[in-house]
Amino acid sequence: MMPKPGMTNFLTTDIYALTAEEYSLGRSNVEVAQLLISAGIKVIQYREKDKKAGSMYKECLLIRELTQQAGVTFIINDHIDLALLTGADGVHIGQEDLPPARVRELIGNDMILGLSTHSPAQAKAAEALGCVDYIGVGPVFATRTKKDVCEPVGFTYLEYVAQNHQLPFVAIGGIKEGNVKEVRRHGAGIVAIVTDIVGADDIPAKVQAIRQACS
Repeated sequence: MMPKPGMTNFLTTDIYALTAEEYSLGRSNVEVAQLLISAGIKVIQYREKDKKAGSMYKECLLIRELTQQAGVTFIINDHIDLALLTGADGVHIGQEDLPPARVRELIGNDMILGLSTHSPAQAKAAEALGCVDYIGVGPVFATRTKKDVCEPVGFTYLEYVAQNHQLPFVAIGGIKEGNVKEVRRHGAGIVAIVTDIVGADDIPAKVQAIRQACS
C-alpha cells in the first residue's frame, strides 16, 4: 500500500498527540494545537465527544489550516463527516463505529484510516481487511479520557502486535512521561499521549521532557 498524503510524517514520528479540551487548563483545542505544532508534534488527532457539531466544525477548520501550513498530519476521531468537510488527512474509528470497509468507501483511497484495537483477534481482523492504514493498540494502562473504554490490555497485547503484525500501530492509554520509556521498550515506536501533554502548564517543555524520557 502506497503511503497516503500525510502518512510519511505519521510513519516516522514518535508522539501522536490528541486534543482533550476538558483537561487543557482552560485552553481551546485550537490553542493547544498551536502549542503542539510549536513543540514539533507531527500528528494531531482531534477528539471531542460532547461538543455541538457546529463548534467542532469551526475548530477543525482552524486546526486543519494550522496543520496544513505546518506539514502536520491531522486526524479526526469518529466524525467522518467532519474529516471530509474540513479536508483532514484522516479519520480514526473504534470497534463500535461504522465498519472500516464502509468508512473506506466514504473517505476514498487518499485519506488515512485508523482503527482502535484491544486484542490479537481485532488486530488480525484489521490487517485482513486491507483498508486500514494503522491501528491503535491499547489501552496499555487505565485511562480517564474515555468514558466507555475497555480494561487495560497491558504490555502483552502491545508485544504481540509489535512481534506479529506489519500494520503500523500506535500505543495508547494512560501513557505519560513516567512510563513512556517502558512502553517503548515493549515495542511501541509511536505513542499516543493525551492528558500529560494537553494538561501541562508548558506544553512544548512537556513534549521535550517526554522525548528525553524516551532516549
